Amino acid sequence: MRGRSMLVLRRALSEPLLVLAAAVSVLLATTVLVALTTYATSVVDAGVRRALAEAPPSRVSSQVTASVEGPSLPSVDAEVRRAATAAHPGARLEISLTARSESYAAPGQQRLERPELVRFGFRDDLQRHARLVSGRWAAPVTSRGDRLEVTVSEGAARALGVRPGSELTMERRTGEVTTAATVVGVYTLTRPGDPRWADDALMRTGEERGDFTTFGPLMVPRETFQAQFAEKTPASWTITPDLSSIGLDRLRSLSDAASGLEGSIRRMPDCSSCGFESELPEMLAQLERATLVSRSTMLVPVLQLLLLAGYALLLTARLLTDHRRMEVALMRSRGAGTSHIVRWAFAESLLLAAPSVVLAPLLAPPLLDAVSAVSGGVRVENRVDGVSFALAAGAALICGTLLALPALAGSRRTYSEEQAARGRGERRGLVQRAGADLALLVIAGIALWQLRTYGGPVTETAGGLGVDPLIVTGPALALLCGGLLALRLVPWVGRAAERMTSRRPGLPAVLGAWQVSRRPLRYSGPVLLLVMAIAIGLVSVATTATWHRSQADQADHQAGADLRVTVPPGTDRVGILGRSSLYASLPGVTAVSPLHRGDLPPEGDGDRTTLLAADAAVLDQVLRLRPDLSDRPLRELVRPLAAERPRFPVVPLPGRPERLEADLRLSAPADATVSALVMDGQGVNHRVPLPVPEPDDRVHRVSVDLARLAGPAGRVAYPLALRGFVVDAAPERRTRLSIGLPGADGGTLRLPDGSRWTFGRLGMGGGTVSDGGLITLDLPAAEGRAYRGATVLLAGRDTRDTDVFPASDAQAPTVPGVVTAELAAGQRLGVGGVLPLDAPGIELRVRIAGIVESMPAVPAGRGAVLIDLPTLQLLDLRAGDAPHDPGEWLAAARDGGTAAAAALAGHPEWAESVTTRDAVRAHLRDDPLTGGLKGALALGFAAALAFAALGFLVNAAVSARERAGEFAVLRAMGVSFRQVFGLLAVEQAFVAGLSIFGGVALAIVITLVVVPYIVLTGQATVVSPPVLTELPPLAAAALLLGVLALLTLIVAGLARSLRRRGLGDALRMGDDR
Repeated sequence: MRGRSMLVLRRALSEPLLVLAAAVSVLLATTVLVALTTYATSVVDAGVRRALAEAPPSRVSSQVTASVEGPSLPSVDAEVRRAATAAHPGARLEISLTARSESYAAPGQQRLERPELVRFGFRDDLQRHARLVSGRWAAPVTSRGDRLEVTVSEGAARALGVRPGSELTMERRTGEVTTAATVVGVYTLTRPGDPRWADDALMRTGEERGDFTTFGPLMVPRETFQAQFAEKTPASWTITPDLSSIGLDRLRSLSDAASGLEGSIRRMPDCSSCGFESELPEMLAQLERATLVSRSTMLVPVLQLLLLAGYALLLTARLLTDHRRMEVALMRSRGAGTSHIVRWAFAESLLLAAPSVVLAPLLAPPLLDAVSAVSGGVRVENRVDGVSFALAAGAALICGTLLALPALAGSRRTYSEEQAARGRGERRGLVQRAGADLALLVIAGIALWQLRTYGGPVTETAGGLGVDPLIVTGPALALLCGGLLALRLVPWVGRAAERMTSRRPGLPAVLGAWQVSRRPLRYSGPVLLLVMAIAIGLVSVATTATWHRSQADQADHQAGADLRVTVPPGTDRVGILGRSSLYASLPGVTAVSPLHRGDLPPEGDGDRTTLLAADAAVLDQVLRLRPDLSDRPLRELVRPLAAERPRFPVVPLPGRPERLEADLRLSAPADATVSALVMDGQGVNHRVPLPVPEPDDRVHRVSVDLARLAGPAGRVAYPLALRGFVVDAAPERRTRLSIGLPGADGGTLRLPDGSRWTFGRLGMGGGTVSDGGLITLDLPAAEGRAYRGATVLLAGRDTRDTDVFPASDAQAPTVPGVVTAELAAGQRLGVGGVLPLDAPGIELRVRIAGIVESMPAVPAGRGAVLIDLPTLQLLDLRAGDAPHDPGEWLAAARDGGTAAAAALAGHPEWAESVTTRDAVRAHLRDDPLTGGLKGALALGFAAALAFAALGFLVNAAVSARERAGEFAVLRAMGVSFRQVFGLLAVEQAFVAGLSIFGGVALAIVITLVVVPYIVLTGQATVVSPPVLTELPPLAAAALLLGVLALLTLIVAGLARSLRRRGLGDALRMGDDR
């Protein structure tokens, strides 16, 4: 036994170069495999934790809704909590209960036909998410008929004009029930932008607009609600599990628990009609799919690397076997059997692989740290555990087997057969002779076709989601197939080079081309290795560049502009007249546009459509639309939107007035409200309420503080202009209302030349206008009805009233707009087609002026319509409605919005949310589920380059050593060393040139076919906008020059080694046959 061990050891030490190369190859392959496996596992775990931590509450919570009578609320609440706890055993739950009363007419509006409404409510976790601005929290009042104590949100208090101490009397809309309440406190949400309030406008802003305008909720304690509101009232429970400690292994059980909760709720005695809604199972299923896609996507570079590592090992093993074939033949002639040779080969290969079992797990962590530092990829938790050593042992065993395989192929040849085989120069390998490369081409083609068909490596199966092995291995098969096809070029190129150099002077070129043509298989190994390595490197560069480009495109598309600001709801810090100037004056901002966002009801079973309305005159300066998403530039797309904006004259307010003044006269009580329609310098229209004087038929000078409307943080966006007035009234008898416009000189403001006042939606006696711009409205008795939205607008003197205020039965107005391609296709419309929009507060027809593949600032996959905001507001005014307020602002900035975002971060009351392209890009970059591929590619490329360099070095060194005698004879015949070096350089240049050509061609094919389908979002969905493949020429050229420089350095080193060897020593070496 000891003798056999010594024999194996002596054989290994007899060829130190090849044995060392084999051991290094095994160590490199094992280390990279352990590192990639650790990396993939850590990346997926980190991605799951981040996704769960950043998921909005609406996505991770379950909602139970019920119509409950006040006295039965405690029992239903207990049953819901019991069912939720049973469905999530061992999990920490946060359960909050919210209830709302029926609607009550706002104080003083009981007689109006369409009054504003208020609602009472309670939320048991309100004090955890809100703070008092003034007063105190309401105390319980359980005796029916007693005056209630309520705490009101800041927005509702402002809208209702109440403060602590105010007393309210309200009448329920569905019955003669009157409730009296005292406001004891005003609160504000600590985080108005918290996603938990996203679908609750009443809690977020204190106001909810629909068919009616509702304010509130007037918050009362739970005891008060149960005792005072015994009628059926909507109650909802929000059940949120603690996901901070949830691992990947518990996703499925948590999803099943959320799904099972619905059945438990339905089986409750008092909850048979309860509603249940939860996005948690859907989110967890999506997350499970994302992790599966992330793992399978990272398998692509892993399989490519394994293929390259396997071939590098086989090449090293083949060189070692070729170098020993005469030795093996002599051993067979002396009685050694095949079993002996096989055992010795396996023993030697395992001896070379054994150190990797210990070293690979220890080298993997620092390797991952280095890759993360260089590539900027996801940093992972590096740990050495039993799994790492088990994986290293398995990888070492496979590598040892690969090293032993070539020895088995020649173990049956005799000495004479080896002599004959060595004298022959085979031109084609076994794979080519069998046509296996062409068969692989077919299989790889099918795999890549499936990848394009399914859009990724994960497919739907009968049992759910699964990884298609053919799709995952497709890129690796394509890599191998391309390399094998490149080998078919070796004999052809060799013969062509021989013919080209045979008639030219110069010994090195002639001998080098002849040598390549005579023994093409000698060069096939390094060519295949280099082709695959170069292709892997270029594909890695292309994937990384495409990934970065896609992230930038996604950031542009998601943000919509350099900076997108959501206006804070219900705040006095930034008033309606101060937003334009505030956001326009932020550092670095060069242009701003207001933006209104609304949802339109879905068509059939489709998703909801988003309506965007912005200032089309500046939209081309702020909106980020990738040029290929439309067949025309953005400037041309939005030009019709601004060009067809209705042109109505306005009354400019001279200078920079600090107050808006008006002369009002009311002849009789009319319960009237008067609002001025003011247009700011950004072109946004606002309704500014004016104080209504006593009905004494005398002129009263009223004024509004414009600075207060701008807010402490804002500045009035001058210049201002007056567009008209809106009157709401419920006169008890015929009443006259006069409105005058005092000028700065004490006189009356004059109307622009050629303009006049027009009256619309009056439903009353009519109106007259004096020459000085005085408006007199004749208001007949309401007789139980109220006049709502009586609008007065300025128009051209020759304009007909019906052109400004169409009849109620007229067709909905038509405006130009830009729509998404999917929405247009669903309606079978093209450019010039008309798309009807019908939603609460919106009734118009959109003539399609342009089509885009997807709309910026709109969620992926959702249809969108973009129209001009001033046009929409003018249509609102013509319809007697309040103009749609812009809830967001888009801004272009010189530095991408970074300085502006920093300024807003210092004043959180200025914005509810701030989105910048750079912030979105950083968020996408740091997502482990998407960024993990970047680190895997960097590690794969580094390992591929190492394998290629090692294989090329060993092959060239062995070839040079075997031909040392040949070179010595040439030297003895008078051939200079420079010419010998030229001969060696020609041969290796052939290898390098063919490898670079084949690698580049193969990389281009794989990049175009594969890369667009492995760049996905963190949710494993298709990227929006679509991926544009990018192979940066400078980075690719640098990579190729680096490879060429490395190969040149290796050849130069070999030449130097040959030169140091004496001529006499080389001639005395003899032949090893």
